[in-house]
Amino acid sequence: MSNSIVNDTVKSGVPVLAATNLSKTFNEGKSQVTILHGLDLSIEAGEFVSIIGSSGSGKSTLLHLLGGLDLPTTGEVRVHGELLSAMNETQRGDVRNQSLGFVYQFHHLLPEFDAVENVAMPLLLRRQVSVDQARIQAVDLLKRVGLGHRLDHKPGELSGGERQRVALARALVTRPSVVLADEPTGNLDRRTATDILALFSELRRDLGMALLVVTHDDSLAAAADRILQMQDGRWLS
Repeated sequence: MSNSIVNDTVKSGVPVLAATNLSKTFNEGKSQVTILHGLDLSIEAGEFVSIIGSSGSGKSTLLHLLGGLDLPTTGEVRVHGELLSAMNETQRGDVRNQSLGFVYQFHHLLPEFDAVENVAMPLLLRRQVSVDQARIQAVDLLKRVGLGHRLDHKPGELSGGERQRVALARALVTRPSVVLADEPTGNLDRRTATDILALFSELRRDLGMALLVVTHDDSLAAAADRILQMQDGRWLS
């Protein structure tokens, strides 16, 4: 997906991320279990949306479908107006790498690489910048999230909050249109969670990205432009 397509869709008012009649059914032995039931969702450029709900309500499944990590049983997901299910896996991977950023409760950093290398990795996978340029961009973002003094430290040498900051920088390094975050403060103490929330707000403002967060954190949810509540795979009105 080219930058011109992204810019044109933003200018034309096309949602950066949209789902229509989204359902997901899993086979469990001889039976089928439906996790999501005909969900609609539209997220505009720069918008902050939080999704709340009890465990097992389908929040993480929804995030996987929106991020193109899995395909729906019925319905469709579009990123900048482009239908994910019409793409092959390589094309969906390109969309994930160019337009979407992911932040999880568990950071999933590569333990053998330092902070700069972890953050630079998505840029190197795209092969659109040099190694030196990727490092420059990674260092810049790590400084933005307050880790300029921890650049050469590996994940095992960082605190939980620092590792989550590295994961946040990694999600942002490609300048995604949308960041999808699954319980990003779930393993953090209150002070660190508050710092991460402030970073979300600052980087969202400065970079113009949209943010979709699944959370049990009331403070994080309350900071959103919209709060959506899920129960048993459906939106609560």
